[in-house]
Amino acid sequence: QVQLVESGGGAVQPGGSLRLSCAASGLSFSGSAMGWFRQAVGKEREFVGSISRAAVYTAYADSVKGRVTISRDNAKNTVYLQMTGLKPEDTANYYCAAAARSGAPTRDYDYVYWGQGTQVTVSS
Repeated sequence: QVQLVESGGGAVQPGGSLRLSCAASGLSFSGSAMGWFRQAVGKEREFVGSISRAAVYTAYADSVKGRVTISRDNAKNTVYLQMTGLKPEDTANYYCAAAARSGAPTRDYDYVYWGQGTQVTVSS
């Protein structure tokens, strides 16, 4: 059974930082591209960042570029999302996802497995 378990969310003030983690099990982690998506209340799910199997390629949404870094540790079956300079508009539930394909896919339909999400709230 494939499981993706996100952690690290919470409430922070604008300008703050968070590091999200996603621990994967039940799948070939090193054989999977990994992505982070987010969904705010009343809005559609949107792409945040992705990383290829061997971390050679990464991709980021324009809205977070320069403030977010995605990384992975294949030995620990974990993908990370380091977020800095957080803004209120970053408030959302953040999901990690796994895709059985090469590259750093940016479309949600490329992803097969999804976690349950971790909430990030940015507010003063």
